[in-house]
Order: sequence, then C-alpha cells, then structure tokens
Amino acid sequence: LVVHTAGPFQREAECTVLQAAISTKTAYIDVCDDMDYSWRAKAFHEEAKAQGVPAITTAGIYPGVSNVMAAELVNAARSEDGEPERLRFFYYTAGSGGAGPTILATSFLLLGEDVIAYNKGEEIKLKPYSGVLNIDFGKGVRKRDVYLLNLPEVKSAHKFLGVPTVSARFGTAPFFWNWGMEAFANFLPVELLRDKDKVGKLVEQIDPLVRAIDGIVGERVSMRVDLECSNGRNTIGLFSHRKLSV
Repeated sequence: LVVHTAGPFQREAECTVLQAAISTKTAYIDVCDDMDYSWRAKAFHEEAKAQGVPAITTAGIYPGVSNVMAAELVNAARSEDGEPERLRFFYYTAGSGGAGPTILATSFLLLGEDVIAYNKGEEIKLKPYSGVLNIDFGKGVRKRDVYLLNLPEVKSAHKFLGVPTVSARFGTAPFFWNWGMEAFANFLPVELLRDKDKVGKLVEQIDPLVRAIDGIVGERVSMRVDLECSNGRNTIGLFSHRKLSV
C-alpha cells in the first residue's frame, strides 16, 4: 500500500505517485486537497481498474471524512423523500493544526485559485477568501468566521451526489490569521501565489511565527456540513476534535 501524504498537491502537473502505484499494481491512497489534482487523479480510474489496483484520492479529513458526512446526509434525506438543494462545507482549524509548513503552503497556493462553487446547477467562480460567514461549530469551538476556498469536495458533491448548490469555506485562529489570508488574497500578485517555489520561500519566513502561535492556540479542528432540501428538511453534520494531529 502506498499512502501519499507529500503535499502540497496544488500546482502539481502530474500524478506521478499514483501512476507508479498503478504500474506496479500497488494499492494507493492520498490526502489530496486540490481540485485540479483530484480530478486529474480520477482520470486514471479505468487504468487502475484494468490493473486491479484499488486507488483512493482525497481521503484525508477534509476532504475525505467531510465527503462521507455529506454523502450520509444526502442519502438520509433522499430516503425520506427529500431532494437536496444546497450543501455547504464549513471548516475550522486552529493555527496550522500542527501541520506546519505544509498547510501554510497549501493555504497560500489556494489563495491563487479562483473558487469553484455551484449555484442551482451552474458552475460559478468566486474570489478566494471572500464571502465571510460566521458559523457556529458548537461546544469547544463556538462561532468562527469562515471564508470561501477552492476545495475538491465541492465539485465531487455536485457531480456525484447531485446537489445543485455547493460551496466550501474555511477559517482559522487567531482571528488575525484570517485577516492576513484575506490581505494576501487581495494584495499579493496572483502570479506569486501560483508559484510553488515563491510560496515555499514565503512560508519559510512566516513558519517560525506560526509555530510559536500554534503553541498558544492549539490545533483544534472542526467540520460542519449543512444540507438543505426541497421539502424544508435541513440537517447538519458536525465533527470536532481538540487535536488535528491525533
């Protein structure tokens, strides 16, 4: 079994590890959190199937566990004659969640991508780290601001779960990290945010400060998935844990 956790997956042009796994008939799983990469990986479905290789992409906590939560909500709604109309993913992670440079680089690279969302079946593009909402994540996390990001579960939920309106938002703590992310999205050149090498150098400069603050804010994580249906049935899935690294 190959477990591919060597992110960030953003701006990767090839699915080299997946291809190697298929060619050697080795089972494969990754924790990809990039829309382009995940759909590039899905393009190897028939090849993996022909080789008899089980291969799973986007199998981390989000996306991954969050997709399972969404599927459960959708299936439960349809079993009660409800037709899903809107699905929203909300994520919160304190600091870097203990992931350090990798999650920092991922976050910065995502700021260079248009946000793909769906509104009544139509694909729309939105500005990254915009559209702030204040979401209640319940006990231990409470209300947190979350912002639009381009995440792969949005497209997969629309395509495979058949939900016409889908979006995903993310927020962090302390609050000024969100302000910093918003400022980066608004004022840094897109070319810089899409350059993996330059983002890596930026992360090197910021990482010591982030790690210092991580020691204060911890690494609590929470996921909330909201589903609204045509029959007025609204359901929420919620998962929280005090340590993302556990």
